[in-house]
Amino acid sequence: MDVDADVDAVADELYGLVPGRFTQARDERAAGARKAGQAQAARAIAGLRRPTRAAFASNLLVRRRPTEVAAFLELGEALRRAHRSLDGTQLKDLSHRRHVVVAALARTARQLAEEEGQAVGDSAAHEVEQTLHAALADPDAAAQWSSGRLTTALTPPVGFAELSATAPERPRPAVARAGAAAKPKPSREAEQRRARYEQARRKAAETGVEATAREAELRGAEQEQREHDQALGEADARVAELERQLREARTGQDEARRALAEATDRVRAAARAAGAARRKADAAADRLAELPGAQEQ
Repeated sequence: MDVDADVDAVADELYGLVPGRFTQARDERAAGARKAGQAQAARAIAGLRRPTRAAFASNLLVRRRPTEVAAFLELGEALRRAHRSLDGTQLKDLSHRRHVVVAALARTARQLAEEEGQAVGDSAAHEVEQTLHAALADPDAAAQWSSGRLTTALTPPVGFAELSATAPERPRPAVARAGAAAKPKPSREAEQRRARYEQARRKAAETGVEATAREAELRGAEQEQREHDQALGEADARVAELERQLREARTGQDEARRALAEATDRVRAAARAAGAARRKADAAADRLAELPGAQEQ
């Protein structure tokens, strides 16, 4: 029995759940491991920490957007290489792309979390951005982030969030020790080929990251379009229903007016008939009173 594999499988499952379901599910899995006699696995599972809202959003991004994650990790490697080589021009270009991609992925993470019913406030959204900056700056942080099992937000190293647009002067190479064998200097043509290859490789990575950012923005815009289209459809349906009810109400109003007019006519006719009948009755009573013998009755 591979205890680590069992714990990994449970951790993958748990960190894919919304935070509100995490604790109960974790305790159930730990209890199941203890019942199965896996005391070591039970202790490891019970020790798993519930993720914060920002960590959940970051984990969800890793799990739902693997293509963007791969391109983002490549951007981090390119940034760290440029930082080590003190390549000011490349740092300036990559730094701009970093801000674009981080903003796009942070928006995507926030949207994914909200689709799961987990509102991400401004503070948590800032923590998601800080986590992304940390993943770009440090390979260990990148490994933690890309595992999809964060419990809390990561913090980038001081100064990384404001990479310099220009690099300091390169240190001069040390003088070779006396007697040390000198390495053959590459030909100018070989250096140019290598420079062209490296430039093309960096450009391919950068354009891939840029395309990923734009695709993330496109998905966000498409989602927003779908939501507005759905809202419009619901509004149209509501308007149609209200118009139908209005037509029925107007029809009922017209019928009520006709019925009222007919009833008014009947009342008037009945009133005339009643008046005529009353007059006839009064006349008949008067004639009866005038007849001989009426006084004797």
